[in-house]
This record gives sequence, structure tokens and C-alpha cells, in this order.
Amino acid sequence: MTFRSFDALLGALLLVLGAVAQAQEAGPVTPDTARANFARTIVLADDDVRSTPLPPRGFDEARAGVAPGKVEEFSYESGVTGGRRKALVYLPAGYPSGRAYPVLYLLHGIGGNQHEWTGYVRANAVLDNLIADGKAVPMIVVMPNGRALPDDSVPPPDRVFTEANAAGFAKFERDLLDFLIPAVEARYRVQADARHRALAGLSMGGGQALNIGLAHPDTFAWIGGFSAAPNTRATAELIPDPDALRRGLALLYLSCGNRDGLINVSQRVHRELLRQGIRHQWNVDASGHDRESWSDNLYQFSQRLFR
Repeated sequence: MTFRSFDALLGALLLVLGAVAQAQEAGPVTPDTARANFARTIVLADDDVRSTPLPPRGFDEARAGVAPGKVEEFSYESGVTGGRRKALVYLPAGYPSGRAYPVLYLLHGIGGNQHEWTGYVRANAVLDNLIADGKAVPMIVVMPNGRALPDDSVPPPDRVFTEANAAGFAKFERDLLDFLIPAVEARYRVQADARHRALAGLSMGGGQALNIGLAHPDTFAWIGGFSAAPNTRATAELIPDPDALRRGLALLYLSCGNRDGLINVSQRVHRELLRQGIRHQWNVDASGHDRESWSDNLYQFSQRLFR
């Protein structure tokens, strides 16, 4: 099944997975219930507006005269799954140059895997163009499979509505921190500290990025949640130490489309951050839950990194 056909199911699947933890109280979760929730009325506040300029035409397309970065497969041993796992790694044009590079870890949605950012969102073209234009710092980008299960393949639709599948995304926190990051830092020329390490994701991966990043400001100083899904933790759990975030974060970037039925997740996080006085950027574009929003916000986020 292609990424596009999975995205047609995305809203329903995300809400089912986000409701797993509440299933005992809320009653049985069904696809119909999830679809109804995804289609709920969107209520926008006065500050739910675009805070970034529109990207130029062709920003996410390969451009003549721009040296492309290299995308290669990387494997590592995981103590979480008990086997070897695969990720894609983007190396900017000119790597290696004798210098050490900052690293962005980029997480996919429930309907994808490590190929979603390059195959669907065109992340490598976005980064190639920005780096060539001097608008982004040359960086390594690691795109892992965020489903930390022994079988981490994208499940067929009849197996997405399971607690086991949802649990794979929760287990990825330890896989990332304890196994993937050390393996990347052993293999590539990277700057191995929080100020040179970023974490971002789309949809289910946006929730993962917020859950993991906000709990570990000593590991990630740059965090981006694009169209975060209902797997995003409740605010009391999501922000356990506001003072640590105020001290450690260089950038917290939240975004969602104003036609996205999941916008209430990001709105909730945004309003709690305001209440706690935690600096962040809130960007509401005119998209739905789709690649246009994700490529746009990767374009915005990556320009702000490692400055």
C-alpha cells in the first residue's frame, strides 16, 4: 500500500491509537467512532494563525544546479526489539568535509516507515535547496522506523487497530535514546551534544517528538511537532519540568493545518506552553493533515536549527 493510500486512512487510525489508553473508560473503540472524532468541528482562536512566510514555489522539488545530498540506509542493533533495525540517513552535499555536523532525527506517521519523509514529503529536496541557498545549516538527518517492534513493517489495515501496534511507537523512546543515537554517533561525524541535536516528526511522529523531546531537554535542544497526533501525552505528563525546558530549549516549534481535524492536540500543547511561560513558535498553516503541511513546516523548522 502506498503512503498516499495510507494517508487516506490516517485520521481514523491515529485517533484509534490515541484512544487506546482510555478504552476501558470510554468503551470500545471502533473505526466509525474514530472517523467521527477526526471530522469534528475545528475551532480556531485568534492566535491560531500563520507565523511564518509562505515557502517559494518549487521549494520541495529537485532543482537544477543544486548538489544533492546522499540518502543511505543505516542499520543498528536494538536491545528493544532484539534485532537489527534500519533507518535512512541524509548526508548533506560535501559530507564528509573534515568537520562534525549537527543531527536532526525526523520521525514518520502511523501510516509510514523510514521512507516516508523522503518518498512522500520530499525532505531531501527541501534540505538540498535550503542548504544550497545558505538558508539552513548543513546537517545530517536520521529518519528511523518509529515502530519499535521485532516486525516493524507497516501493518495491513486490519492490524493497525491494535494495542500491540500502538505500543511499538511508545517503545521507540528507549530504542532512540539507548541504541539509535549512540549508533549514529559512532558511525558518522556528528556533534554529540544537545545543542547540536534536534528531534521532530509528523502526526504520530509529531506526538513522539513532543513526548520524547520535552522529557529529555538534556538530549534535544531543538524540538518540532508537526500535526501532532493524539498519542501526545497529557500536558501534566508532557511538561514534567518547565524550568528545565526554559533552560535547555533552543527552539520548540509547533505547527498544524487549520483544516486538520487533529489541530486540537497542538492547540492544547500551545496553550499550556503559554500558561507555563515556555517560549515556542506556533504556526498554523492553511492545510489539512497532509504532505503540504509537513513539507512546508520542515522548510520553516530546518532554517531555524543550530543557529
